[in-house]
Amino acid sequence: MEPKRTKLGNQLGVLFCLAGFVLVWVGWNGAASYDLSTRQFPYLISGGIAGLCFVNIGIGLFIVQSQRAERSRLEQNMAGLTRILETLVEVQGRVPVGTAEDGLVLAGSTAFHRPDCHLVHDHPRLRTMTSEMAVEEGLNPCRTCDPETTIRLPG
Repeated sequence: MEPKRTKLGNQLGVLFCLAGFVLVWVGWNGAASYDLSTRQFPYLISGGIAGLCFVNIGIGLFIVQSQRAERSRLEQNMAGLTRILETLVEVQGRVPVGTAEDGLVLAGSTAFHRPDCHLVHDHPRLRTMTSEMAVEEGLNPCRTCDPETTIRLPG
């Protein structure tokens, strides 16, 4: 949401509330200057009721502006969560399920692992490739799962 719009809504709320309080004060002051109730009614009606209406409008502007700002924050959070979810789904969709017998390994930045290695279980940033491609990239085999025992390395 635009900051100017937020600022304007809050400023209008303050302005309406202040104008309402001034009108209530003018109505009370005018009504207090007369002893007869028939002469007090015009001040109470014009100042008091109009002032209360202005105060209600000002409070309404504050509430609407608060809801707009909150909705904007929620939409931004939802958009961020949607991007994260789409990224996770895309990453999960790219990782094919394979076994060591298929010749596929999971390659990280420095080592490659068997698909069933517990060190890389559900790791989102690993690439799936053949062991030959991993060796050509200069990656070392994992010391825990030892993919060399099930996959023949060239050379």
